Amino acid sequence: MDDAERERGPWHRNLIVLWFCTFVAGMAFSEIMPFLSLFVSQLGDFNKQQVTFYSGLAYAADYAIAAISAPLWGIIADKKGRKIMLLRASLGMAIAMGLMGFVTNVWQLVALRALQGVFAGFISNAQALVASQTPRKHSGRALSTLITGAVSGQLFGPVIGGILAQLFSIRNTFFITAGLLILAFVLSLVFVQEHFKPVEHHRQPGESRNPLTAFKNPTLIIMMLCSTMIVQMGNASIAPIISLYVKQLMHNVGPITVVAGIIAALPGISNIIAAPRLGKYGDQHGSGRVLLFGYIFAVVMYFPQGLVSSVVVLGFLRFAIGISDGALFPEIQTMLTKNTPVHLTSTIFSYNQSFQAIGNMVGAFAGGVIAGIFDYNAVFILTAVVLLINLLLILWLVPGIWKNNRQAV
Repeated sequence: MDDAERERGPWHRNLIVLWFCTFVAGMAFSEIMPFLSLFVSQLGDFNKQQVTFYSGLAYAADYAIAAISAPLWGIIADKKGRKIMLLRASLGMAIAMGLMGFVTNVWQLVALRALQGVFAGFISNAQALVASQTPRKHSGRALSTLITGAVSGQLFGPVIGGILAQLFSIRNTFFITAGLLILAFVLSLVFVQEHFKPVEHHRQPGESRNPLTAFKNPTLIIMMLCSTMIVQMGNASIAPIISLYVKQLMHNVGPITVVAGIIAALPGISNIIAAPRLGKYGDQHGSGRVLLFGYIFAVVMYFPQGLVSSVVVLGFLRFAIGISDGALFPEIQTMLTKNTPVHLTSTIFSYNQSFQAIGNMVGAFAGGVIAGIFDYNAVFILTAVVLLINLLLILWLVPGIWKNNRQAV
């Protein structure tokens, strides 16, 4: 499908519908997280160490299985279409989420979290569908706009989940969340249009079986996937310790949980504001320039977070991190889109999801270990160092990425 066909297609309506669907999906995924450990504690007579272990196991099971299954679903999506993957993901996860409301022991919960990981991929397939049908000149803005849907859902999810659990009980919240995923299924079924034509790719005699040979710049593809993992790893390393860091800065005095909730929400708010604008700028002046800005800005904002003595200053810096995320995640996806053959779009977006899941697992674990060995501030400083190394590797291995590359690098 060339740009002229894409321009005439339903890409704009798909973007609007899938923005709302990814909002619903993001909210559904995140709204159970605030009380997952509380639910685990209700499933047995556990001590503190056991609750922590089983909660971590339940949390990681989803991402571990998703990291393995996502690339397989991506290959199928490129052969059968992305819309059917949206329906598969939303319905499958709705069933898994609904069954969680019936569990009677922690191992059933872990198994269903793993099953949820098997069916994961709604957001990545929504991104792949939009990327494959949006005119390339609008891809940066479209993907940046789409990602705000998931971010918005993840921002409001914990608040809504906490309210639902308080009003209806934790078990009933699983059923409500399953209902939200059914809503995403229905909206995708009725309103999303995909004129899918599988692109036949016949291997030429003597052509290498290495899948990377299908890309003009395989080094860029590898670096962008690794960058997704590293950026997500940085975000995930902060999540387990941010409330404890706020508690330390407030000297254990005052409304700590309220302040911690606000601090945790600030990056999402700034991301919603910044991402579409940065995406539009990238379409006009080059995605590489926005990516370079995102890395430099992130490094500059992460370092002082480990040195602050005021929770107000921490709040300002956390707000700024949302701006860097609004530059990094969408532009990484835009770079992947512009440098991936059409017949591999879903495959590469699923690999991107897989690398993001690995970043979630490694980051959450590493954040806790580093904070335990050193202190909370070490997590922020080390994150800045890792992002700086990531940037230097990109500049070294993908020279010219910062230029006005509105098309493929």
